[in-house]
Amino acid sequence: MALQDRLDAFKADFVGGKLAFKPTKERLALMERATQELIESGQAQRARKAGDRAPEFSLQDPAGNLVSSRELLAKGPLVLSFYRGVWCPYCNLELQALQASLSDITARGANLIAISPQTMANSRKSQRDNKLDFPILSDVKSEVANAFGIRFALPDYLAETYQAFGNNLAVANDDPAWVLPMPARYVIGTDGIIAYAEVNPDYTRRPDPSELLPVLDRLRADKAA
Repeated sequence: MALQDRLDAFKADFVGGKLAFKPTKERLALMERATQELIESGQAQRARKAGDRAPEFSLQDPAGNLVSSRELLAKGPLVLSFYRGVWCPYCNLELQALQASLSDITARGANLIAISPQTMANSRKSQRDNKLDFPILSDVKSEVANAFGIRFALPDYLAETYQAFGNNLAVANDDPAWVLPMPARYVIGTDGIIAYAEVNPDYTRRPDPSELLPVLDRLRADKAA
């Protein structure tokens, strides 16, 4: 099943009250309002895009090891996925889809990493719960997300809604600022230039990992030419 089909099925169950946690119509309306406001802000269109130079970064993995984008790009192209956190079921479905495509990505000479503002302990939980074989890096205060232009502040009413769901991002991210990255997927070539970018202010919409493969094939062909 394609990733978006799985996301749509989960959303239908969530909105339809078929899950253990049943949101009120008022809270669902607030979540939809926040998504629409983020869409209308136009921030996604101002984020780093294909053809731009990717910001360099060094972030810690769940074991506390520093991972450098420059070192990874010295080995091959880099597939980079920004996600919100282990508390987000849509993000977990995306991570699982990326894991399923990991062998196809690495067979094309690329590395795959995910970046989240959550603490290293929560990154370990993400890896464990989703059975991931690729690293999750902790982006403290979403500074790298900000460099890519995808960090945004949650409106107060959405922060209150998330807390009602039991999601206290101040604790999950060890950061009192309620900020998150818009879900985003990038492919960065070895020259540091972004070859593919997908940023969506609607967190329930994610591109299928299969979309990455033609981009990686093209980068490999260009290198061989």
